[in-house]
Amino acid sequence: MFIPLYDTNKLRHIRLQYVTIGLIALNTLIYLATVLAGENFANAAVLGLGFIPSVVHDKVELAPQFVVIPESLSYVTYSFLHADIFHLGGNMLFLWVFGDNVEDALGHIRYLIFYLLCAIGGAFFQGLVAWDSQVPLIGASGAIAGVVAAYLILYPRVKVWVLAFARIPLRIPAFIPLILWIIFQIVMFAAGGEDQVSWACHVGGIIAGAVLVLILRRRGVPLLAAADEGPALVPGQTPVSAEPVASEPPAAQPAPRWGRASAPD
Repeated sequence: MFIPLYDTNKLRHIRLQYVTIGLIALNTLIYLATVLAGENFANAAVLGLGFIPSVVHDKVELAPQFVVIPESLSYVTYSFLHADIFHLGGNMLFLWVFGDNVEDALGHIRYLIFYLLCAIGGAFFQGLVAWDSQVPLIGASGAIAGVVAAYLILYPRVKVWVLAFARIPLRIPAFIPLILWIIFQIVMFAAGGEDQVSWACHVGGIIAGAVLVLILRRRGVPLLAAADEGPALVPGQTPVSAEPVASEPPAAQPAPRWGRASAPD
């Protein structure tokens, strides 16, 4: 439907979205490691680190050779595994475009907590609707869905560049593609959707992200903010709220433009 490419939203509280960059790097490195190690290793990683509802709920027991972590940790570890390069690329593209501003609004530590809790929320909801499933759940989609929901609540009017139908470039307010994306996830979940995609995980991530952003955002960060609302942070400058007292206005400084920018799964 829409492929996000870039947003015009400046960073206001941080100089660099290093948690977002770190998550992208970690996901990519883990994917490369599983690919280079061969198919047998990749399959073992999926069984050992993926979220399997029936195993977590003690309905079935995983073969001992695949037990590498406590079962409860799979609520998080599943989100760092991906099936193929398109699965990885779609998730990381969404994270690159929208993650930096959510990190800016929450702060580095709370953003990392937010991301992991959204991943847990996606797995938890998948486990609720497929309690006895023996199919491993993998992918960052639950966490990414939470980031999308948070961005929509924080910056619905920011302009984003997207490819409509994977070929038509458009610059439109963020709420248009993001609301349509969220509605699509809910409709597909309600309709049963494709078996290869965990729509329940997406919905769980959306719910978690919408709730958590209200709790974890920085004090004073508005909801439903307009584009370019508030000053951007200049490298080397500490954000302040006091009124300027200089007799002459300071020289204008250009605001930095950090890079941004398949739906998940």
